[in-house]
Amino acid sequence: MKKRDIQKELNEAGTTIEIFMASYNKSAPEGFPISSIKLLKKFKEERSAIFKNGDDWSIDKHRKHFMDWLHSHRDE
Repeated sequence: MKKRDIQKELNEAGTTIEIFMASYNKSAPEGFPISSIKLLKKFKEERSAIFKNGDDWSIDKHRKHFMDWLHSHRDE
């Protein structure tokens, strides 16, 4: 029998912007800018195509996209 991967399930689950922000900031590489609600809302507005489930955020779907986007918006 295959063992459940709880961490994978959590990363794939849809969550709120606040929970995504807390999880992202906790796991961001050292020296990398942290997120804020303001930045996350701007990211969502600019990258609306990757939000097929409305306001659901997931580490699996959005973290890498946000990191790339945030790197190019460091001074905002």
